Amino acid sequence: MENQKIVQKNILETINSPADVKALSMEELKQLAEEIRQFLISVISKTGGHLAPNLGVVELTLALHRVFSTPEDKLIFDVGHQSYIHKIITGRREQFPTLRQYGGLSGFPKRTESAHDAFGTGHSSTSISAAVGMAVARDIQQQDYNVVAVIGDGSMTGGMAFEALNHAGMLHKKMIVVLNDNEMSISKNVGAMSEYLYQLRTGEIYTKIKHDLEGWLKNVEFGSDVIKVLRRLKGSVKYLMVPTSIFEELGFTYLGPIDGHDLQSLTEVLQAAKKIDGPVLVHVLTKKGKGYKPAEESPNKFHGTGPFEIATGKKIANPNAPVTYTEVFGKTITELADADPKIIGITAAMPDGTGLSTFAKAHPTRFFDVGIAEQHAVTSAAGAAAAGLKPVAAIYSTFLQRAYDSVLHDMCIQKLHVTLCLDRAGIVGDDGFTHHGVFDYAYLRSIPEMTIMAPKDENELRHMLKTAVDFHGPISVRYPRGSGVGVDITEPMHTLPIGKAEVLREGQDVSIWAIGSMVQSALQAAEKLAEQGISAGVVNMRFVKPLDKELLLAQAAQYGKIVTLEEGVLEGGVGSAVLETLNEAMLLQKCQVLTLGIPDEFVLHGDKKLLLRDLHLDVDAIVAQTAALVKGE
Repeated sequence: MENQKIVQKNILETINSPADVKALSMEELKQLAEEIRQFLISVISKTGGHLAPNLGVVELTLALHRVFSTPEDKLIFDVGHQSYIHKIITGRREQFPTLRQYGGLSGFPKRTESAHDAFGTGHSSTSISAAVGMAVARDIQQQDYNVVAVIGDGSMTGGMAFEALNHAGMLHKKMIVVLNDNEMSISKNVGAMSEYLYQLRTGEIYTKIKHDLEGWLKNVEFGSDVIKVLRRLKGSVKYLMVPTSIFEELGFTYLGPIDGHDLQSLTEVLQAAKKIDGPVLVHVLTKKGKGYKPAEESPNKFHGTGPFEIATGKKIANPNAPVTYTEVFGKTITELADADPKIIGITAAMPDGTGLSTFAKAHPTRFFDVGIAEQHAVTSAAGAAAAGLKPVAAIYSTFLQRAYDSVLHDMCIQKLHVTLCLDRAGIVGDDGFTHHGVFDYAYLRSIPEMTIMAPKDENELRHMLKTAVDFHGPISVRYPRGSGVGVDITEPMHTLPIGKAEVLREGQDVSIWAIGSMVQSALQAAEKLAEQGISAGVVNMRFVKPLDKELLLAQAAQYGKIVTLEEGVLEGGVGSAVLETLNEAMLLQKCQVLTLGIPDEFVLHGDKKLLLRDLHLDVDAIVAQTAALVKGE
């Protein structure tokens, strides 16, 4: 009967701050953990979001808030895709159903959203660096609070994490790093660090050392007695001989591995870590997707998910939606590699997200997942190109920002033939300003030797990929998230003439120069302008660099009015390239130019259609602004 009462009591509804978590008994905490899991599944099945990572850290987050006191203590979640429980118990439970929705809660920690969010995140491997900075600031200002960074084993494949560990160990500041080890980032982890953590996790090195030592001792007369002592001192021997040295030698006290779903053990270990005067690493073992069978069985599919059916885990999607650009990329690059043994595929922990998993299955010896290390991905691609291969590096636009120097210094200065394929370019919607891929036109256009393309549809993406692998030099292709426009993709691939645009529609009053995802919007706008008696031409630019200067100058003279459309920042972007070209030709006094794109601000999260509306980049806004230009308003 008592158990029935406990089940009926809804503890989650009483949690409005971390103080409420501290007041609970251990049994109540365990029940709260299960209620939170059900709440997460219920909400995310409707909103979409990062389900599997959060299901795995329920107990860990509760233990952290039981031991530490935010916002006084600073709790930093690496990337932040595992911060949902933190949001729920820091006063945002009632808002949680607005997660990732237009005007609602961010899917990542956000300083302006809550005082409990000590540091805004969205990209990986930054938490330890931020924690070091906070620990330094605390001590310089003679303040007294704890600094805790929660980082996944996937994020530990990023070089920045090791730079921070090295610095933290040298400074010997009081801080805690919680290593959330679930053997996953988005896809299965790769690399030597992953193998090292596996050995820590399973005790394989301890077992081997113990086995070898037993074998040696058995060969001496007193061996059996010593073996008994060795067995009695198993814990001590393991502490001495398990390879914790990578953390210990960096200056950290290592505690673990700890069962990340045992609230009692977690609480005790975190309390102990809190008392250590110096840097501590707490190694916690969790199961990604815990408590929801479909997510446990396919954690990569539920890392970031759209709406789904709770009973089956089946995604709720439009069965008639066109194939995605990512799928077209994966299929096409595999097809090209079938015919060219020099093509290799490289990704930074995103084989599924970039579509290179298709390539990996077909050409496993030519596929390389480097972990969350975009800089290394690009420079290793440059190295492969220098040695005669044709590397294709598929990286989200927002993450390629992390490898800017590699693109400039290692690719472009040396004029090496690396193909950069930038997925999720443009407005990505629900993930918000840390993930919108709106800067790549500008940051790549500034680099000499770089060629930049963007397709108007999925068929043109195929042609651009062939153009890229047949090219000689640094080249990039950027394409948007989600479905294509639904064109036939059976047309045989062919190379495109470098730097040549395509006139899609002739007009008389104004010419709309659009690139990539905005070409379809330009065509729709031209139709609506025709209804107002305005004759608009449409040009599919295809290339941002080099521009089709010959056609641009001819149309500037012909129309006298040009509108540029880009799903990227205006500062240094495509419109700027057009203005620079016309200015160089002394045509700006004869030709009016209206540049439409992302203004000088960070774009929030929400439905892409609503965001484009707010940015005045939807079809109606394009029509209104173009008509005003033509009418001289």
